[in-house]
Amino acid sequence: MRTRVVTGRADVPRELRAAAPLMASLRAPIPARAPWLTAVLNVSAARPGTGSPVAVVVEQAPGGRPDGLALLTARRRGAALELTLLGDGAGPVPPGRPHARLLARDDDAAARLAEGVLSLVSGRSAPWSLSLSGLPLGDPTSRALGLLRPEASFATARTSRLVDRLDGAGGSVARSRDPREVERRLPALLAAQPDGRCRDLLRAAARLHAAIGQVEVAVLTDGPRVRATVLTLVDGADRQPWVGCGDPAALDHEMGAPATSLRVSAGWFSRPPAPR
Repeated sequence: MRTRVVTGRADVPRELRAAAPLMASLRAPIPARAPWLTAVLNVSAARPGTGSPVAVVVEQAPGGRPDGLALLTARRRGAALELTLLGDGAGPVPPGRPHARLLARDDDAAARLAEGVLSLVSGRSAPWSLSLSGLPLGDPTSRALGLLRPEASFATARTSRLVDRLDGAGGSVARSRDPREVERRLPALLAAQPDGRCRDLLRAAARLHAAIGQVEVAVLTDGPRVRATVLTLVDGADRQPWVGCGDPAALDHEMGAPATSLRVSAGWFSRPPAPR
């Protein structure tokens, strides 16, 4: 196996497309697949200060299908370097499950991938940080990173999932995957997002996934009045409510699956906050 690093908005999308079979075989969630991350790249290209995409690729031979892939964003603050997962903080991800992945076909690929990620910061005298969040429990690449950097800190937290209760809220419910209907209902969902950056990704990702049949819009009405709207991501038989707005009686939140995060840093990034 060999590991290589690809940077820049012109080249990282090619690695996304090449990794589509790996994403499918590992059953990566929709936010960790090529269409979603392409939307992230397109939206971030229009925003200053969003950093540069980086792909760490593990493969058997040049030009072959990858066995491992880490998709990151590199941001610089002067000489300091911050590395996060591509898409982290870009907009609303479907809640309730770990949404991110460090893609590795097996433990050997995970170990090589961890080495490749750390190669981005090895030998740096300037401060740096690596913060990876939204990963599943037992992620093998995270485990390998922890073995290579014993000072890394891990945290686990329960997610909260959105529950679609439209069918039991009274009134009439209509569900559709028609991109035209998704577009028609999108303004209300966008208006419910307080952050402009979140609205940008929601708009782009909803339109793209509607075009490939992976978004359903559900609308609860009483006569001409719209009471609630929910977007759900659909992947085969799997359904995951994504965002909603309107009558709280039609929308609920429940405890979801746990997700983990990893952080390792050096230089002033690793200093504890100064007391106030």
